[in-house]
Amino acid sequence: MEVADFSVLSKTAPLKSLLKVKVGRGGRGHGRISTRHQGGGVKQRYRAVDFGEKNFGQSGVVEAIEYDPNRTAFIARIQWQQGDRSYVLAPQGLTVGLRVKIAESAQLELGNRMRLKHMPAGTLVHNVELVPGRGGVLARSAGNYAEVMAHEGKYTNLKMPSGEVRKVLSEGFASVGQLSRAEHSLVSIGKAGRMRWMGIRPTVRGSAMNPRDHPYGAGEGRQPRGTRKPKTKWGKVTGGRKTRRKKKWSNQFILQRRTKK
Repeated sequence: MEVADFSVLSKTAPLKSLLKVKVGRGGRGHGRISTRHQGGGVKQRYRAVDFGEKNFGQSGVVEAIEYDPNRTAFIARIQWQQGDRSYVLAPQGLTVGLRVKIAESAQLELGNRMRLKHMPAGTLVHNVELVPGRGGVLARSAGNYAEVMAHEGKYTNLKMPSGEVRKVLSEGFASVGQLSRAEHSLVSIGKAGRMRWMGIRPTVRGSAMNPRDHPYGAGEGRQPRGTRKPKTKWGKVTGGRKTRRKKKWSNQFILQRRTKK
């Protein structure tokens, strides 16, 4: 079993005013399972992270770097000029005492948030907006970042974590730097009980089920699947089938598809 390096975290409790009650539904809506393999887990409180520009035009000081059970990256608690406090995603290298700023155009320093059009090519960014004013939605998980490739008219070309090159509106905001906890993908869970702490229940093979429960079910001993193609429990074809619609409206913004492994 392996764990991430938590030595960078501050030895402080989370701010109560920024915590919300999180109700665990175990993957059930109206009493029926809508998402399989969910349930149980350690009780959690949701941290109200600001993905947008709530404190636009202000600078703030990093008070603490904290763990967030609801996401893979660490979060930073910021005290802003006007006295407000908020949580933001913490980039790699951000430490207590550093200043961050949200502005139309700020210095190219770690943690600062500004419009994409003011960032030079080669800048690593995270928490990128697709629609200006709606908050960041791209590159928000541990160790992720997008790279500014070029500016063309009202669009900025971004290289996504997947390798895809995509056009994004230059008026959108983004934060400077690569997100923290880059070693998250290297962590080995180690035992089944740790998955249960995370609220993940066991996954059963379809071939071990009854025929009424799965297309692969039934048969004596170790039987091959009884269908021509790999399918889900609901009969959807899997195993390499493309799921993106060929005429999806956002295809016009994709300049280069992601690289296949």
